[in-house]
Amino acid sequence: MLTILRQKRGEGYVDVAVIVLAAMLCIALVVQVAPVFVVKNQLDTFASELIREAEITGRVGSETSSRADELKNQLGINPTISWSKTGRLQLDTDVTITCTMTMNIGLFGGFGSFPIELTAKASGKSEVYWK
Repeated sequence: MLTILRQKRGEGYVDVAVIVLAAMLCIALVVQVAPVFVVKNQLDTFASELIREAEITGRVGSETSSRADELKNQLGINPTISWSKTGRLQLDTDVTITCTMTMNIGLFGGFGSFPIELTAKASGKSEVYWK
């Protein structure tokens, strides 16, 4: 029995099985983490589009709210939006937007999963002169 256990004839098969298992775990990790980078890019786009709307219209109000609803439908995300100022923005007034969103990251569903908060900030200046 000891001579059978000491033989190295099947060692290559075990090595291949371990390497395939490790490769599949790495691929599973990439598949779980990649969507976070996509959502972060969408969140950055969301913030920059909204700040541009505020710059063009010269206020944070109904125009920016309707643009936010439109972007939520287009991008498929629903972030929390906070503005540094609301209402009319006089010419060259600074305004900042912060969009935050929470996503779960981890492997195998609930096992090893933890939430991370994604944040996107954008700032701009009003281009409208209010009399």
